[in-house]
Amino acid sequence: MSGIKMYAVKNDEGEYLTIERTAPWWDRQVGTAVRIASVALAWAEKHGGHVVALVEEPEKVVLSEEEAKIVEDAHNAKRPASYIILKSNDEELLMNAFVNGYTVAKEKKYLVYTELGGKQKNKQVAQAYRSSVYPGTVSWFLINEVTNKSNEPSDQFTESEIEQYGLQECEKEEVTDDAD
Repeated sequence: MSGIKMYAVKNDEGEYLTIERTAPWWDRQVGTAVRIASVALAWAEKHGGHVVALVEEPEKVVLSEEEAKIVEDAHNAKRPASYIILKSNDEELLMNAFVNGYTVAKEKKYLVYTELGGKQKNKQVAQAYRSSVYPGTVSWFLINEVTNKSNEPSDQFTESEIEQYGLQECEKEEVTDDAD
């Protein structure tokens, strides 16, 4: 947050004062904001209403899925702060998320492959994918080079899936989503 305060004039009907060269008017959708409180106060005295400070919305923190689950569960807890303290080592981050909101980080995905040796003329690579024929297993297909263009979820693995399938010794390349 920048720390700059802005002020506007609001009336009891929930309308904001708009100051233009021609004439001031009240509107529910728009209003004039200024950085000097005394200017807003003078307008309020002249045109009615009261001064309100406009607060910049705090930036949402980024949480892992596990941290987000703790914050969600804390909303249902009798003592949310105590719940967060008991369930986390980063109470400040999670309390900030509880109060100001959060977004969940996308888990990185990787293409997993291994270069094949041998006497072939061109380099060949075996790329891993989750088999749809034998669920819970990994199969391999031969390609000439790894391209980071695979949109197939079966070709993409998270860190935990790489460990689950025993692929830690293989090379991996992070999948980039240029659409984001």
